[in-house]
Amino acid sequence: MSDLSRTVLYDLHLELGAKMVPFAGWEMPVQYAAGVMKEHLHTRESAGLFDVSHMGQVVLRGDNAAAALERLVPVDIQGLGVGRQRYGFFTTPEGGIIDDLMIANRGDHLFLVVNAARKAVDLDHLHEHLEGVEIEEVRGRALIALQGPKAEEALAALNPAVREMRFMDVADVELVGATCWVSRSGYTGEDGFEISVPNTMAPRLARALLENPAVAPIGLGARDSLRLEAGLCLYGNDIDETTSPVEASLSWAIQKVRRRGGAREGGFPGAARILAELEEGPARKRVGLLPEGRAPMRAHTALFASEDAPEPVGEVTSGAFGPSIGRPMSMGYLPADLASPGTRVWGEVRGKRLPAEVAPMPFVKQTYKR
Repeated sequence: MSDLSRTVLYDLHLELGAKMVPFAGWEMPVQYAAGVMKEHLHTRESAGLFDVSHMGQVVLRGDNAAAALERLVPVDIQGLGVGRQRYGFFTTPEGGIIDDLMIANRGDHLFLVVNAARKAVDLDHLHEHLEGVEIEEVRGRALIALQGPKAEEALAALNPAVREMRFMDVADVELVGATCWVSRSGYTGEDGFEISVPNTMAPRLARALLENPAVAPIGLGARDSLRLEAGLCLYGNDIDETTSPVEASLSWAIQKVRRRGGAREGGFPGAARILAELEEGPARKRVGLLPEGRAPMRAHTALFASEDAPEPVGEVTSGAFGPSIGRPMSMGYLPADLASPGTRVWGEVRGKRLPAEVAPMPFVKQTYKR
């Protein structure tokens, strides 16, 4: 794995007994000694610490940065208040998704967090389409996430000011002598924080948090099962350039001001298709699935409308065992007429057709601090 990048916390991962694997060009911890199941449940019950430094951090500066960015995303950026963050996605001219990202208004600039595997694509996209905007890829800063019901308590022990933050707030917070960019958000469905910290101070911050008995290190394995229980998309699995935001059941992220009849209707790539699907409905939809029995239906499992149907009607995009719900769970795409909760479909697992029921997502209750 010598050609892979390493985060500034690499040595700490080894010290903590992590099993390292390649991921999006980086050498990342997939699990620690406790194992994926215990790490998952610890995050749901207490607090988990994740190294997400492989993700891209980008700053946009300029008087017209918000208006310019709106030409690339179907999201209300100009109406985003200072100190607030919003989920969004870059779209293609055909209405597909180039990447999903977090967008924060930090007053004199916008701060974006993008997926590791799409960082180069996103930066090229920004440079090609944003005129009069200064685009800076942030270097020299790590990104860690603290997630779970005891996350606030653990971070407040280092700075009580974080108690005042609510879901999707962003702020500068002094932690272990470093000015950190903190958002109250995450990728688990739990309350928690994402913290951009200077590389020089990241190990110190991570160690300070891990000194708290409520906090345990968590790898990519549990991160995946946590986000799946929370009904959250993984780029490259559940969304990509062939899926529209409406098909992906992400319509909630497109504010009224950008929809038909809104003050800033359309004006983003793929608007014709996306706005039409918002009004008329898409041909297919991303849905939750609860397979019967104990066998998970994993990504690329073909889905059929009946046990003996000759042709598949859809496909699983993510699937795993859900430790918190004690059963297998999946998400995937089905025709709109088969997408209602309670509908029964069949997945082909190792040559056998097994039943699954379309189910609402998330599979676990979200606990964000509103």
